[in-house]
Amino acid sequence: MTVNPVDFASLLCSKLCHDLLSPVGALNNGLELLNDETDEAMRARVFELLNESARTSANKLKFFRLAFGAAGGFGEAVDSREAKLAIEGLVADNKRIQFDWIVEAEKLPKAAIKVVLNLAMIASEALVRGGTLAVGGEETDGHIEVVVQIEGPRIVLDPELRATLTDGARAEGVTPRTAAAYLVHEIVRDAGGRVLVSEPADAVMIFGAVFNAR
Repeated sequence: MTVNPVDFASLLCSKLCHDLLSPVGALNNGLELLNDETDEAMRARVFELLNESARTSANKLKFFRLAFGAAGGFGEAVDSREAKLAIEGLVADNKRIQFDWIVEAEKLPKAAIKVVLNLAMIASEALVRGGTLAVGGEETDGHIEVVVQIEGPRIVLDPELRATLTDGARAEGVTPRTAAAYLVHEIVRDAGGRVLVSEPADAVMIFGAVFNAR
């Protein structure tokens, strides 16, 4: 099943708005508090919260620009360090997640960067009690290989996300929650590849994708 491009763009916009609502809302609330607060210690604390919310919002926007956007200005290949920084920013507020980057290639095609970022995002959200997020990827002999491994005391991956990653859109369609998974599936499928997701075993889950480089 395929999804209308306009509908899919709307789904991605819905996800962006949902994920940015919390930090942007915190900024608005903090500014309202400053208007009424006169205690200097409390105002200092509010400024700290404003800085945190602003940093979180900026990190998410940088991540989404690469994960969902056209990545303008990078050419056909993107410096892999940009993806590393984007993932670091995404998980920066979650002190329970340790991030390991195992990508030796200096640059990867835009499509590969999107697969890396979206798989990393989906995997990090499955670490409900924290753990380790390890991301690897390489381009060899005209093929891209991406591996994302998570390890933690409790791993929960929505069955709908798993099904969308491996099989694409279901009969009931794509939702804002599964939009990133659908994007990964379509990029990999269009490049003649496949996405695989292991079952959690010994508190470990692996997401993998192999597809043709463009």
